[in-house]
Amino acid sequence: MKCIHKKILATTTLLSLPLITNAQPATSGNAGPSQDFLINISVFINQVLIPFIIGIGFLFFVWGMFLYFIMGGADEEKKLKGRSLMINGTIGFLVIMIFFGAINLLTGSAGLEGETLNDIPSVFIP
Repeated sequence: MKCIHKKILATTTLLSLPLITNAQPATSGNAGPSQDFLINISVFINQVLIPFIIGIGFLFFVWGMFLYFIMGGADEEKKLKGRSLMINGTIGFLVIMIFFGAINLLTGSAGLEGETLNDIPSVFIP
């Protein structure tokens, strides 16, 4: 009998928690500075950080190809190093694509997609 009372108490506590804390859903388009912060972080990750890391992975892959095919013609050690760099570059691509997908999944499920940064300083070019 005690187990049933504990389950009922736990269920009613969880269901009444928003009422107890006076929680309100964000029905308007602005949820305050925390939403702006999350939007800015997701835009920075999607538009700056991920392309930068993809570029570095591409450079590792190209350098590995250069070592494997051009520098390592007869040198097995350079071929092995070039192959290792190409494999690491490919793994880096895969990890970044998975990270990119996870960030977009989170921003899409949180309703933050399609947002842009506000008040970005710009350089005037005459």
